[in-house]
Amino acid sequence: MLGMLAAGAAGIAAAPHLQRGWEGFLGAASQTDPTGLTGLLPNPGGFRYYSVVGSVPRRNETTYELKIDGLVDRPMSFTLADLRAMPQTRIVHDVLCTDGWRVDDTPFEGVKLADLLDAAGVGRQTRAVRFTCFDGAYSESLTLEQARRSDVLIALKMQDKPITHEHGGPVRLYVAPMYFYKSAKWLSGISVTGEVVPGYWEERGYAIDGWLDGEDRTHGDAAA
Repeated sequence: MLGMLAAGAAGIAAAPHLQRGWEGFLGAASQTDPTGLTGLLPNPGGFRYYSVVGSVPRRNETTYELKIDGLVDRPMSFTLADLRAMPQTRIVHDVLCTDGWRVDDTPFEGVKLADLLDAAGVGRQTRAVRFTCFDGAYSESLTLEQARRSDVLIALKMQDKPITHEHGGPVRLYVAPMYFYKSAKWLSGISVTGEVVPGYWEERGYAIDGWLDGEDRTHGDAAA
């Protein structure tokens, strides 16, 4: 069955309207696929769809909330409207997955994570930032230095459009200089911590620091 679907996907690449339909199918199928096999199917748009749980609840304008807590002076929460009202940064960078696929020159746009940390006030004992997601399972972490880079966003747009549910919307983390597993989808919580807490994939053997080859590990100036 996977072979037949893969063959059909090859022909879809030449028809943009069919490609959009195929992407929609993959996104919907991934939400009810406990095996993860839909993530192996080719997609002419480049991205693969994968979730670590079988089904992810949806959030919208009225139900989405992003909380910031932990070692901060002012625990805060943000609605979608709050995040959209803040200064936005656009970054164009290649997206690479540890599975081997990549999508070149992908624009992401959103609020710098550093701006949200400044708004909440970071304590002196802070060493790291932990991210949780409303799928109920996924998590990620960055050191405080990494989190303050200018190429780390709380992203609201991808490819110049609002981030869809299938791509981790309405809000996801985007860490441009690292492999895509660090860019947690369906973001719901940011907790400032005293040390790095390994994320979902780090607990399963992935590198804590998922740097891409050739990236500057001390500066983040990829904003466009």
